[in-house]
Amino acid sequence: MKLYPERALERAMKIQEVILRAMAKKINWIQAAEIIGITPRQMRRWLRRYEEYGYDGLYDRRRGRPSPRRVAVETVEQVLGLYQQHYHDFNVRHFHEKLNEEHGVRLSYTWVKQALQGAGLVKKSRRRGVHRRRRERRPLPGMLLHIDGSPHRWFQDARYYDLIAVLDDASSEIYYAQMVEEESTRTVMAALWEVVEQHGLFCALYSDRASHFFFTPKAGGTVDRERPTQVERALEQLGIEMIAAYSPQARGRGERSFQTWQGRLPQELRLRGITTMEAANRFLREHYIAEFNRRFAVAAAQPGTAFVPARGRKLEEIFSLQQERVVGQDNTVRWGNRCLQIEKMRWRATLAGCRVTVFEHLDGTLTIGYGPHRFGPYDPESDDSAVLVPRQGRPSRPVENPVDSQERKKEAKKERNSGLMEKWKSEKAGFPLSHRPHRPPLQERTPQI
Repeated sequence: MKLYPERALERAMKIQEVILRAMAKKINWIQAAEIIGITPRQMRRWLRRYEEYGYDGLYDRRRGRPSPRRVAVETVEQVLGLYQQHYHDFNVRHFHEKLNEEHGVRLSYTWVKQALQGAGLVKKSRRRGVHRRRRERRPLPGMLLHIDGSPHRWFQDARYYDLIAVLDDASSEIYYAQMVEEESTRTVMAALWEVVEQHGLFCALYSDRASHFFFTPKAGGTVDRERPTQVERALEQLGIEMIAAYSPQARGRGERSFQTWQGRLPQELRLRGITTMEAANRFLREHYIAEFNRRFAVAAAQPGTAFVPARGRKLEEIFSLQQERVVGQDNTVRWGNRCLQIEKMRWRATLAGCRVTVFEHLDGTLTIGYGPHRFGPYDPESDDSAVLVPRQGRPSRPVENPVDSQERKKEAKKERNSGLMEKWKSEKAGFPLSHRPHRPPLQERTPQI
């Protein structure tokens, strides 16, 4: 049974011959379109169909006849049924991968997308926006890293968590991805600490202008480099440059990566029955980061790496919250509602009045630093190493007459000064006060003639 009449076959042969002549550079594509009697745009469509389907792609599809490359009805029903029953929240690309890997259905991405859109299961989206020039990737891994947090309902319920991810600009490889309750200075420092510890020191870090990255005096304005944050201070100690992004489009590579995370990770967690943040972080660390890199990481433009080993660096102190304090006369340091007691040392009599640095580590412990010397660690939750100082109001006292109070203060001051003067005279005479000879008062002395 013939699917197409002889006239359609002859037209397809003519189109093929013209396309071959144009591909052989004997005629250009505009001339080929004029010979066939179509527009140059339609000519480009015929070329794409010929490159994708070969000779069968040149048949006229407006005749309402089945294509020689048509998909079986059973396969179409299977694809639509799988999407409705198991993958209803997947995007088209993710669903197409699952068809190939899990169910052995070998169909093109374009066919799957058109089938889902034709069935009304996927909406047609059209991206619009101003023209922007694509920024070239850095040539080596480790030259520029992106860090950001994405709040999302990762478990497809009412709970929101932040996913903190660190990726390389040169290859889009994910170095760190973990869920946290909220993006903050501590969670960002934990991510950077792990990246530096596993891969080494990198050249620059690209981030938004969140308060834990930069201090911005005015909302939407430029950052103030004269008032560094804890993250800026830590990276400056390691010699890493921080670059602030002033628009989401400037962080396009990181934003597109998070779109992929939001379109895939919730579905993967649902398929595996993961509903807690701890289990999700374990799944990310042990399985999904490697799978994500296998699919979306690209090769860097140049071989090699810009990472430098972080040997000899005290990363535990660098990635901590550091604040300066002045030591009290009793060799204690106030921290919040507690007093940290500095024990007696051999190399100095006392640290009273000295300015020290308090390191608040990411595990919650405290350490006091004075130059190269360290005291601690202190556990703020334990009363053995840190003395609790309750924050209470000043105790009440009875109200007294202001005049009586002033008189009492004057008398006390007079007695104190009198005692100090007698002590000074006694020390000047060279013998104790009790052995001094008695001298009568001035008014009792007998004048001498």
